[in-house]
Amino acid sequence: MKKKNILLIGLPVFLVLAVFLFSSMVISNPKLEDCTLETKTITNIKEGTSFDIVFTDIQGDHYYINRGLERGLNLESLNSKVLNKSVTLHLAKVLGGMATSEHITQLSVDNEIIFTELK
Repeated sequence: MKKKNILLIGLPVFLVLAVFLFSSMVISNPKLEDCTLETKTITNIKEGTSFDIVFTDIQGDHYYINRGLERGLNLESLNSKVLNKSVTLHLAKVLGGMATSEHITQLSVDNEIIFTELK
């Protein structure tokens, strides 16, 4: 009987926590205050999955523009603008601001905004 009671109480609690965790990782309509600002030197740019554009920095860390190729960006142009240059990235915060994702919400070089989805 105790196992059944634990299951009846534990399952709804688990589901609520799972929904909260999942929803706190969804990035939609990012704002400047929902981002972390980082400066990186980009050493590689490539197409990722689902038309994403993936950037690799000098330390080997990866960042991405979600569906960047569908948004009108192209790899050749990005290579000429950001490859082996210092860029400023606005990276989306997730989990209620407790963590920084690899999702680029804004990319700029020398104060020129190359890409933004900030509102």
